[in-house]
Formats: sequence, structure tokens, C-alpha cells
Amino acid sequence: MKLYNTLTRTLEELKPIKRGEIGLYTCGPTVYDFAHIGNLRTYIFGDLLRRVLEYNGYQVTHAMNITDVGHLDGDNKGDADTGEDRMDKGAKREGKHPLEIARMYEEQFFKDLDALNIENAQHILRATDSIAEQIEIIKILEQKGFTYKDDAAIYFDTSKLADYGKLAGQKLEDKKVGAREEVVVDIQKKNPQDFVLWFFIAGRYKDHILKWPSPWGEGFPGWHIECSAISRKLLGQPFDIHTGGVDHIGTHHTNEIAQSEAAFGTPLANTWMHGEFLLIDSGRMGKSEGNGYILKTIIDKSYRPLDYRYFCLTAHWRTQLNFTWEALDSAHTALTRLYDFVRQAGTAGSVGNTNYEAKFLESVNENLNIPKALAIAWELVGDKTISNPEKLASLYKFDSVLGLDLNNPPAIETREIPDSIKKLAQERDEARKNKDFAKSDELRAQIEATGFLVLDTPEGQKIQNK
Repeated sequence: MKLYNTLTRTLEELKPIKRGEIGLYTCGPTVYDFAHIGNLRTYIFGDLLRRVLEYNGYQVTHAMNITDVGHLDGDNKGDADTGEDRMDKGAKREGKHPLEIARMYEEQFFKDLDALNIENAQHILRATDSIAEQIEIIKILEQKGFTYKDDAAIYFDTSKLADYGKLAGQKLEDKKVGAREEVVVDIQKKNPQDFVLWFFIAGRYKDHILKWPSPWGEGFPGWHIECSAISRKLLGQPFDIHTGGVDHIGTHHTNEIAQSEAAFGTPLANTWMHGEFLLIDSGRMGKSEGNGYILKTIIDKSYRPLDYRYFCLTAHWRTQLNFTWEALDSAHTALTRLYDFVRQAGTAGSVGNTNYEAKFLESVNENLNIPKALAIAWELVGDKTISNPEKLASLYKFDSVLGLDLNNPPAIETREIPDSIKKLAQERDEARKNKDFAKSDELRAQIEATGFLVLDTPEGQKIQNK
């Protein structure tokens, strides 16, 4: 099995620390608001990785953090140590205590994961439940001379670490020279790249609601230290694979590596994997951009959550994916066709097709080439030389990776198709025969606006409930 490792920038053969076992860590959500569908694409990627590992017979121990303190909104401007704590921001927005906000959005996050068939990590730990472990690492860093402090915070001194920035492929002096103008610089830092390990209840954070005692004074942890503490507590150090989004490479994961390796003298993780961005209309999606669609947005437009999962399967995890409603509509149509095939195919056989199963395994083990694996599943469905029971046996096996609930397709609503829709369908059929595709598309849009779905199948046009 080969995986692309951000740390080495190469495709590497997976070599587990313990034979037959994998320690997997996923950077969890900051629970101050709903996760948008760009965030959820990253969790789908992590879920696919875990499923492929398990498909290969590995025993996966999967851990994840929940950020409910310390993640400041300054990281949108290039500095994760400035701005307002996102939990305080959420609390002020809704007039509640930060931990009330945290628990509410944490619950919704897991509901979204469940709707998308994303398997929960076996071990989940909140930042607020791991303060003692975070303080212990800061104490070790202090003893080893990697910290300094002022009246505002305790900082990690990046100049003391020769290979700081190796994950992003930048040396410290390069990062200084290349610093963008919009980066907010804390003038109390010795180096712009230094980062906070512990904030004091002072200055702009004198009214911070969440606070704990420490050897240095009352305060709260910086964002990066929680993942070092939680991953070490749950998986040990080093562990096999650390995942997250590409936006974590330059700062969050770079700083995790720095503090963990400085404290303990061993790598934090052997393989680092980063899922690419979801774009919207070819631009970045995010809460700060004001276009962060959430899963409920999709559901409210009569799409299934698994339509979105299918949409994400169509692009490689290392490539950007452009979200449009037309693309989601195509995913809905394709998944509906798969469900229709399963309903009509009868009962699965006891064995599947070894040829297709070998090709599927080769694809998923080729750096998680899920789009290729999905194409192989469709090739299997369309192969007229193979019986349906044999197809279903393999398809259900593939679905242990794809996660589309193919063995439990949703029931079809029995809403009668009105005569007006039948008439539009006939007109569209005529337009297609006359190769008037502009009119055909216009009629499709009219039909689908009423809550029906147009399927173009080998047997001809079909109309059914969305």
C-alpha cells in the first residue's frame, strides 16, 4: 500500500510501526459553529483512509481531538496567536457560555459525520479535558530551553529548532523573508514564527472565560499544544499517520511537529497526509469567506447526505474539488442509479468477481485512488458477462470502502408523477431526439424544480422522485 507523505513529499510504501496495526490521528473540529461542507470533505478523506486500511486487514486505532478552547481567529490572517478565541466569539454571538456552545456544535458535528457514513474515531478527547497533559509538555519544553515568556504568554522559540518548517519545505530564514504583508505579527515575539504555548489571563485576554491554573499563572493553552498532548496520550509517540487539511501544513502541523519533537526527541508521526480544499464556483469555501455551506443546506435542497459523499469520491484527495449544484445533481443521479441497480439485482452471491476485486484493491492501495476504484465499481455493474449475484457480492465488498450504504438503499417515495411532468418529459425526449440539447437541459431544469429527478439510462429517460 502506497501513500503520499507530505513530510517527505514522496509516495511511500506504508510501513507500520507495529505489524498489522496502524495508529491514526485526525485533527478534529473547532466546535464554535457548524462544520461547513469543505471541512466535511476532509473528514470524508480521513474516513476513506481508515476504511482502506481496514480493507487491507490492518487493526486501526483512530484518535481525534475536539478543539473547545485556544483556537484564535487570527489564523485567517496568517497568525494563529492573534484575534479572539473562536469559542468566546461563538458564545458572544449566541449569548451562551463557551462550553454550552462547544457541546451543542460538537453534537451536531457527530450527527453530520453519522449522516455521511463517517466512522467515529475510537478515542476522542477534548482540549478542555487534556489541560494537565498540555501543561506537562510545556514544562518539559521549558526545562529543555525551548520557551520564553513575557507578561502575555509563554512562547515556543522556533530559532532553537534547526529543522523548524520541514513539513512545509521551508527553512526558518525563508519563512521570515517570505512573510506576507497581511500576517499579523505579535511585536513581543522574538521571531515572527514563534508561537504561543500558554496565554495568560492578561492584556487582551484578561476577560477570557475559560481559564486554568498553571505553574506560570492562570491562563489557557494555545491551539497547537492540544494536538501534541492528545495524540501522544491516545496513540503514543511516534504513531503511524496524522491527517488534516492542507491549510494545516504551514502553521498548525508545523508547530505540532516542532513542540513534540523538541520535547521528546522522536518524530510525532511517520506519515502526514493532507486533504485538498473544496472550492465553490472555483473560489475558496470557508466561514471567513461567507460561503460556508453546511450539510443542512444540502439536505434542505432535497439532496441526500450520501449524495455529497459520492460527490467527494469523484475527485482524488490530493486535488481541489469544485462544488456546484450541477455537480451535486450529477452525483445524486449516479448514486440513485446505483441504488436502483441494487434493488433490481436480487440477492448477493456468496462470492464476488476476483478480477474486479483485484483491480479495486490495486486502485485503493495506489495512494487512495478512490475515483479509479469508483469507476471500477461502475465497470462491474455494466459488465453483462457477470451475474447479478456475483456483482452484488463484490459491490457490497467495495462499499466497505466507499461507504454509500449500497446494501441498504433508501426507499423510493411513491408519489405519482403528474400529467404535467409527463408532458414535459415527452417534450424533453423529443428535444433529445432532435439533438436540441439546450431545450433538453431547460426542460430537465423545469422538471427537477418540481421535486422530480430525470435519469438518462441505457433504456431511455426515466422520471422518479428526488
